[in-house]
Amino acid sequence: MAMPKRLTRGRSRPTPGVMNKLEQAYALELDGYKAADAIVEWWYEPIKLRLAKRTWYTPDFMVQHADGTLEFVEVKGRWEDDARVKIKVAAEKYWPFFMTAIQKASKKDGGGWTKESFGISS
Repeated sequence: MAMPKRLTRGRSRPTPGVMNKLEQAYALELDGYKAADAIVEWWYEPIKLRLAKRTWYTPDFMVQHADGTLEFVEVKGRWEDDARVKIKVAAEKYWPFFMTAIQKASKKDGGGWTKESFGISS
């Protein structure tokens, strides 16, 4: 007798161009920085960076700072191994840009955001 197939929960794939709730929360944070003239502008998923043959990395945000520097920001609820590898490779390959990962800090840790830098900005 054949066993019934077991249903498993997989990781859902994000829809390109559509922010999840965490990204929406960070976009509001960026709007506040822009209103305070701390940044010039920000864009959501504006670019795909080629890392290798058939391997791409799309940062969540690109932020233009007042001094003209560009920063790619990845917003994470939790890290998957492939995502950490991709941002590290992107930081090495596209070294003139700042690469940053942002995570929401827990309320017990004071809330806000934690920041991790990769590449030359670290």
